[in-house]
Amino acid sequence: MLSVLIETRNHEEALARTLASLVSAAVEGMVREVIVLDRGSTDGTSRVADHAGCVFLAEASLSDGMQRARGDWLLLIELGARLVDGWTDEVRRHVAMDGGAARFTPTRLGFWERLSLKRPGLRAGLLVSKADALSVMRKDWDGLTLARTVRARRLDAGILAGD
Repeated sequence: MLSVLIETRNHEEALARTLASLVSAAVEGMVREVIVLDRGSTDGTSRVADHAGCVFLAEASLSDGMQRARGDWLLLIELGARLVDGWTDEVRRHVAMDGGAARFTPTRLGFWERLSLKRPGLRAGLLVSKADALSVMRKDWDGLTLARTVRARRLDAGILAGD
């Protein structure tokens, strides 16, 4: 169902935290694959991705990752972010209704962080159909640019922002 796309560079610990929050969704079949788009890491990022069974693409663009994704829906998520228990039910309902692009509801945010959500980037994640994403995507865009371009509704499912 979902292909998760994560962009990284030298963030093996943050990647491990994010991947850990996806395990239960992978077990229940919600997450079909995780594609890690690496930007030249020199730490153990590739090892973390390999041990977790991710597709690891070195020096690949987001567009390349999207083309490779097998899921009909894409989930772009910020490094270190963790989805809160119960998110799969909300995503399943949203996808069944073909509700268009969506973001998660960030939890534990301070006043200034809430103000920054007017242009959230990937802080709230981005759930978007592969077809919709490819229709607006440009070759040189990263996840942040795509997330700022796509209009999305808010899901009633939480996300803890990356540290």
